[in-house]
Amino acid sequence: MLHISQNKTTLETVYLISSLTRAQASPEQLLELNRGHWGIEALHHVRDRAFDEDRCRARKGHAPRALACLRNFAISVLRLLKVPNIAAALRELAADASLVLKVLGV
Repeated sequence: MLHISQNKTTLETVYLISSLTRAQASPEQLLELNRGHWGIEALHHVRDRAFDEDRCRARKGHAPRALACLRNFAISVLRLLKVPNIAAALRELAADASLVLKVLGV
């Protein structure tokens, strides 16, 4: 994997273990699967840090999935607005409901 940032280039070697054969997945496809996994982990990290999701007591029915969808929506909106600190923005929005409507353009 090649990383380029601010005049610095680094090359990283990634080793993956998979039950897929070479015919089922090329190295490029395996790398994409790996990147997708870490993208999901990054989202879960943001959800837990911003919403303290691991302590949520909703466990039955559709509530856990519905809450996850709402949290993902909130994070996505803030990312689209290029908010640098999602947790701080959520605290600010929680303190002022009218600000939520303004952010949503309502």
